[in-house]
Amino acid sequence: MLYHLDFSVTYAADMKQNDLFTIWAEEAGVALGAKEAGAVVDLWKVAGERRVIAILNLDGPDTLDQILMDLPIMQKMGQHVEVKVSALRRYEDFAADVKERLDR
Repeated sequence: MLYHLDFSVTYAADMKQNDLFTIWAEEAGVALGAKEAGAVVDLWKVAGERRVIAILNLDGPDTLDQILMDLPIMQKMGQHVEVKVSALRRYEDFAADVKERLDR
């Protein structure tokens, strides 16, 4: 199942930027490893914002929750990370369903 994840990251006023970068560097290593393993289809960093967009290919919602709970950035500063998740459907499958309904 494909998922679109949109991560927005803030950090506490008393956190130094270098501390954020240390956590983000660890997170990047995990994310790129998951991409090499095939769980992450692709990743994008939104220019000028502390946002990352990810497309994941997973077995289902339980696996997604487990991965999110284990991410370094979630474990270390999860209260400052907002994740918006959308389940994705292949457009070709949707188009086939629409066509089938027109043909009834």
